[in-house]
Amino acid sequence: MTLWMRKIHKWIGLLIGLQLVLWMCSGFVMSLLDAEKVRGREFRAPAQAVRAWPADTVPLRPLIGNAYDAAQTVSTGWLLDRPIYRLATEKSTLLINAKTGQRIELDASLARQLAEASYRGPGRAGPAELVEPSLETRTHEGKVWRVAFSDPEDTTVYLTQQGDVLDHRNRTWRLFDVVWMLHIMDYTGRQDFNNPLVVTAAVGGFWLALSGIWLLFTSFSLAEFIPKRWRSTRALMVHAPDGSRLRSVRAHAGDTVFVALAQQGLQLPSNCGGGQTCGLCEVRVRGAAPDATSADRALIPASRIEAGCRLACNLKLDRNLDIEVKGGGELGTVKEAEVERVRALSPFLREVVLRPKGKPGPEYRPGAYIQVHVPAYRMAKDQIAAPDEHRSAWAGLHLPAQWSSGTLLRRSYSLSTPVTQSDGRLTLLVRFCHGKQGGKNHPPGKGSAYVFGLKAGDQLRYSGPFGDFAIQQGQREKIFIGGGAGMAPLRAMILDLLESGATEPIHFWYGARSVAEAPYVEEMQALAERFENFSWQLVLSEERGTAHPAGLVHEVAREGLLKEHPNLQACDFYLCGPPMMLAATRTMLRQLGVSDDRVAFDDFKI
Repeated sequence: MTLWMRKIHKWIGLLIGLQLVLWMCSGFVMSLLDAEKVRGREFRAPAQAVRAWPADTVPLRPLIGNAYDAAQTVSTGWLLDRPIYRLATEKSTLLINAKTGQRIELDASLARQLAEASYRGPGRAGPAELVEPSLETRTHEGKVWRVAFSDPEDTTVYLTQQGDVLDHRNRTWRLFDVVWMLHIMDYTGRQDFNNPLVVTAAVGGFWLALSGIWLLFTSFSLAEFIPKRWRSTRALMVHAPDGSRLRSVRAHAGDTVFVALAQQGLQLPSNCGGGQTCGLCEVRVRGAAPDATSADRALIPASRIEAGCRLACNLKLDRNLDIEVKGGGELGTVKEAEVERVRALSPFLREVVLRPKGKPGPEYRPGAYIQVHVPAYRMAKDQIAAPDEHRSAWAGLHLPAQWSSGTLLRRSYSLSTPVTQSDGRLTLLVRFCHGKQGGKNHPPGKGSAYVFGLKAGDQLRYSGPFGDFAIQQGQREKIFIGGGAGMAPLRAMILDLLESGATEPIHFWYGARSVAEAPYVEEMQALAERFENFSWQLVLSEERGTAHPAGLVHEVAREGLLKEHPNLQACDFYLCGPPMMLAATRTMLRQLGVSDDRVAFDDFKI
């Protein structure tokens, strides 16, 4: 529940936060505007002094006869320099000249005169127009007279059909009206303080506060407020997957397994540093496992949850535990390697070849990954060398002049070539995480920037290999679907299968934005020509008019292969790529009736 609550809290917080920004900005703008201009008083003539009613007016009742009895209100007033009677009935208002007894019709000429009489600015009056109600006259029902003046404020005078001046509107008021709309969230009438959007924002803000308090308390445990010397200790028995015992650890009650192992030099794989978001620190509890948390269920398949697998960063030592860790003795080993060469395969994909100090063993199998130790560093953007053909793509990025990382990080990279075919070298495929194009001073990914800055001869440290993404035993037909840096483990698996003499059909569907961003295209085409049982298809999502099909790779693979396949249950599927592509492909395979146990995948846990 905590994981979902965090996600909901994050998105509602984003929406409420945007509205808070609008409230702050609109309030700030309104405070800067001239109140006299907003009220339309800058060029408005002052109200005329009260005049004495002339003695030579004619009586009203004889003039209108029976209409007098039907009147709802009768009042006196002035229309310019003429005394008048106003007779309001249920349907209309009559204006009668109090001296002559004649009815007055308010036409365009008179409306313009009335507007000019209420105006004292430098502008000239335009023609009077009888217009329908608008947002500028929203406090009045029915048609009104509109007279525009040619002053710097674009003043417009509105009058009722009875000659009363409604409002002076101007450019300042119109700006105020827009920010007022944003401030009260009434995007239609611009005057309702209690509209549904305001009520929703208020309820959302209240829920945000309550959920924030709840998340604050759930982010702490009682043990964190108790000094370690006052806490009892628990025994943590660590085993390798083959059952061999690695070590016994004594840790304080309340610590997580992730922290307890790290304090003893056993650093579990992690890209998030124990933040319950990457899922790499999975361990299996021997015996009765504690109840799975929302983070466990979100990042670990249900079958492994039932087998006792849990996230070490979420597993508290509230009792003695026996656990199995993937990688075994490799967890506590930090290895060193030298960068042999770096090759740019596309503008933002590079092949990095490492020569490890020591011969890699069978654990470096296709599908495995290593964790590169990224030290604290400071880097300038000119330290990343781009070949001439890629400079235009890099010129489109607005990177900061320099960036830095102040702590030790670990980043996971899959092997893209079987070590048996590279004379023991470790080949990595690294994508540069540059953020949004066009966004100025957007810092790049700290791990990918470090690796992109490596040169031949540089030394680096790593842990591993790790991972359970591997080729299944048997000669079942194999279908590989990938995208982006997911090329790395899929390529290593395919090369290993083909070079080891596999005879079953092997299909590889790979998605990229454009041909320029697709690595190893010529190599895959050559393999398809060399091996009859291997087929290769590049799919482009953003480039049209090429020999390659356009669209999303999982959709094109469904139409081009899977939809008409006679027996998908007889196939093994291997997936790797960006999270959205991976999720969409897994959903599609389920819809086609492929069971999850026939699908192996690696989502890089990002």
